[in-house]
Amino acid sequence: MEFSQFTRNMGGRVKNNYLFVGIAALALCGLAFAQEQPAKKAGSAGAGKNSAAAARGKEIFDQKCAVCHYADSDAKKIGPGLKGISKRGTFTVNNNKVTDENLKTWIENGDTLMPPFKEVLEPAQIKDVVAYVKTL
Repeated sequence: MEFSQFTRNMGGRVKNNYLFVGIAALALCGLAFAQEQPAKKAGSAGAGKNSAAAARGKEIFDQKCAVCHYADSDAKKIGPGLKGISKRGTFTVNNNKVTDENLKTWIENGDTLMPPFKEVLEPAQIKDVVAYVKTL
């Protein structure tokens, strides 16, 4: 086999290899693009933060609060069920208005039937639980 014929044959193999690598690279780029999160709208910047806080709050609620409170019902467990608490407008126990600050105070200090969580949870965790409870 002469040299020019050898290089033509090798050139074909090299081109095929480049073609294969190129196709593989495009496929990987396509996968990465398909998994990319949709762009956030300008007005919803706070919504992403609230949903992340609520997700963290749900984890904490499930660990610390679900022992006494239902999240998916307004029926009493040990303490009142919390589903729809934001829509109720007032706490069933003392008729105080349901606000972020009142929820935070209630979680921190508890009452005669609920233990305080001020020493158990960090302030940021309490804020996350409030964010979650507001979604119920």
